[in-house]
Amino acid sequence: MKKYCAFLRGVNVNGTPMRMGEVCQVFTDAGMREVSSVLATGNIIFSSDKNLSKLKRILEKAFSRHFNYEAFLFIKTKEEVLNILDKNPFTKSDDLHIYAFVGNEGITKILLTEFNNATKSENEKGEIAGENFYWQVAKGNTLHSNFGKILGKKSLKEKMTSRNLNTIEKIVKKF
Repeated sequence: MKKYCAFLRGVNVNGTPMRMGEVCQVFTDAGMREVSSVLATGNIIFSSDKNLSKLKRILEKAFSRHFNYEAFLFIKTKEEVLNILDKNPFTKSDDLHIYAFVGNEGITKILLTEFNNATKSENEKGEIAGENFYWQVAKGNTLHSNFGKILGKKSLKEKMTSRNLNTIEKIVKKF
């Protein structure tokens, strides 16, 4: 059995409310073991002996059926989640948010290109470290920044999701 974290996209936004207990039950009903949630933002830790591509198909289908929406989720091994935290290139600050992006293969380069083409605010930075894209932005400016608006593009929806680095720390502690 291998430990994983599934990062769901679009949880509790745009009219798709989900209680984490119900989300965990969908994982359990789909054959996952040791299922638990971290916060109410769609971070589910679980164990399985299935391979990653099979897990993604099984879980997206189960979610789409149960919650009646087009589900997108991204699965990382415990080691990959630890790597997200360890490779963070930015220094924590009370005035800044740091986001890590989780997604399909090749998304880091797409995000870096989009970031480089966007108008930036003060202290806003984007960088690839390891296999992940990280974004630093002033608190209160996440949704108002040019790059933040780009992240909502429909063309990116099925390719990635993001988490504040504080959330990644909580996930690591729960593994």
